[in-house]
Amino acid sequence: MKKAGISMKEFTQRKYYTPYISPFDPCPPIRVKSYETPPNLYLGFQPYHLPQFTPREALYHGTLWPALFSPYSNPYERGDDQ
Repeated sequence: MKKAGISMKEFTQRKYYTPYISPFDPCPPIRVKSYETPPNLYLGFQPYHLPQFTPREALYHGTLWPALFSPYSNPYERGDDQ
């Protein structure tokens, strides 16, 4: 399924961009930066009968609806494979 020129298979809530790097910057550059977008940006309106977490799970996840949950993982944490 394609939406706005990208396939939904390629969709991710983490976006990447390459900032301008000045030749006069004394610090080592971060060539690719990233940021998270909240899931509510992609939900035009809140439809009826969305699935809900149990009250305990909702407190843990910070939202009542699984469609609006995003784990906000740290992009700088290194995994075991790196």
